[in-house]
Amino acid sequence: MPQIANLADSDAIENEMPWEDRDLAQTMYQFLSATATKFGSRKAISYQITSGPKDKAETLTWSELFAKTMQTANLFRSLGVGENDVVAYLLPNANETVFTLYGGMIAGIVNPINPLLESEQIASILRETNAKVLVTLKAFPKTDVAQKAAKAVEMAPNVKHVIEVDLLRYLAPPKKWIAGIIRPKNPVNHKAKVLNFSKEIARQNTTLDFADSQGDRVAAYFHTGGTTGMPKVAQHLYSGMIYNGWLGGTLLFDETDNVICPLPLFHVFAVHVILMASIASGAHVVFPTPAGYRGEGVFDNFWKLVERHKITFIITVPTAIAALMQRPIDADVSSLKTAFSGSAPLPVELFNRFEKSTGVSLVEGYGLTEATCLVSLNPVFGEKKIGSVGIPFPYTDVRILDCDDAGKVRKECAPDEVGEICISNPGVYTGNTYTEADKNTGLFADGTHLRTGDLGRIDPDGYLWITGRAKDLIIRGGHNIDPAEIEEALAGHEAVAFVGAIGQPDSFSGELPCAYVELIDGASVTIEELKAFTKKHIQERAANPKYIEILDELPKTAVGKVFKPELRKSAITRVYNEALVEKGLAAEVVLVIDSKNRGLVAQLKKTGDVDEAAVKKCLGEYTRPWEWAE
Repeated sequence: MPQIANLADSDAIENEMPWEDRDLAQTMYQFLSATATKFGSRKAISYQITSGPKDKAETLTWSELFAKTMQTANLFRSLGVGENDVVAYLLPNANETVFTLYGGMIAGIVNPINPLLESEQIASILRETNAKVLVTLKAFPKTDVAQKAAKAVEMAPNVKHVIEVDLLRYLAPPKKWIAGIIRPKNPVNHKAKVLNFSKEIARQNTTLDFADSQGDRVAAYFHTGGTTGMPKVAQHLYSGMIYNGWLGGTLLFDETDNVICPLPLFHVFAVHVILMASIASGAHVVFPTPAGYRGEGVFDNFWKLVERHKITFIITVPTAIAALMQRPIDADVSSLKTAFSGSAPLPVELFNRFEKSTGVSLVEGYGLTEATCLVSLNPVFGEKKIGSVGIPFPYTDVRILDCDDAGKVRKECAPDEVGEICISNPGVYTGNTYTEADKNTGLFADGTHLRTGDLGRIDPDGYLWITGRAKDLIIRGGHNIDPAEIEEALAGHEAVAFVGAIGQPDSFSGELPCAYVELIDGASVTIEELKAFTKKHIQERAANPKYIEILDELPKTAVGKVFKPELRKSAITRVYNEALVEKGLAAEVVLVIDSKNRGLVAQLKKTGDVDEAAVKKCLGEYTRPWEWAE
């Protein structure tokens, strides 16, 4: 296995031959078939529905996984799914989720959907992708996925078949009996035909009944939005997914590795970084509980699960690392070699605490849905610059550019100069990143490099540093403030676990810096103390937050990123309501919505007789729009 210690090592692998000359699979069927042939009797995936270190786990070999995938692909094709048709799934983690993922890619286009979304958002994604089939849960205790799916399908008449996965089969008596008794009623208020997943695939052949695709094509849709009801859908090619797999199989692990992946199978981190790399390498992947890290007892049992499965490689995110570091390492974790953290920047102190406590090398990486996923990684065998996201992978070209709205490059930034991170690699579907053509306008720098929307710099050694989001810039009276400066300063306080800095509306400056903070469990600190801390550690006076609020928990995405749209909505609500109260106006903000054309819009209701002209004048002092709620 090649060892990358620096940028020169990465370049050396790339210089061996052009990407197109590498002898790699062209389709998902070819990719999976080769692994099943080579590693047929080795473990491929394991899943346990409960987190106990001695609880029942279901393990499939590569031969068994291949057979189940073929049955699933045959089922989808029998339901009329062709190469251009979509199979969506709304599922927690389970072995059936993996069958659906692979089978959907072989028969048609697979569309994973976040089951934490509300029905309206799920329906909007189903309509956007024109899904023919939805694979989801049969009603099950302690989850409302089935209920949300049924409601969503009512609003998405394009879905013709709903295929239900019953998690009851994973439980052993007496839990199985109890769950069967208390199972909620399965709601069906739509016109789609409902089928049982296990029964239907059992009727199918274990070899492919139809001709495989002739070559590269779009085989997956991943939504990058959905929480506002207006998703952007990224298109992923076989070639991009196989590139991500090749990277993992070439640089990270081989068939002897056991990888624990408590991340959701609707996200590119789990799907492309882990499952594609497991196909490329023959590694064994373990999925603990339907909800992964969110599952009951997972953090408490995590180290014992590592011992049980002889885990060599951990996939994690900063929020999970913070939770794990608040628990004792109460098991033999000597099998561990590496932990890979992604999705959000990792605070330096948390990085140091993890490596000191576990003795395991922790590496940070960078990727994004629009690029299929992987872009860069701190070298496993070389210098890890804490806070950076490492060096670009082979065949990935990263440029730091200043572009206009149309994507025309105004200049290329010098080393250590901050600009927009723009990338080109086999995972970028140039010109066609999103299903909606209009969303691709201006998305590519000079037509070649995907504009990520992330701000960053490349240091003289070739390491990439992310400094913030271009759209996250706080603009105070025309002065640009990078929220990362505020977040890094507050994250240095010993009581602080996570920070989200945004610009809150201001009638004078347009925006003022504002910070929301989540504390470490058991820690205590006052707002005044945090403000004094920022004054000491933020050099730029204009960047000092004018408002700080401590929350029990910051809103986060399923993979641990601080979800800033919710913080912005909270700030708009607070600032506008304070202004209305100050003016003595009988109105209040009841909701902030995300409009496709106007961005965040405050919706008001009247709480008494009110002068509408006075409200218009009051809120007209701010740049963010508002309207009366219906």
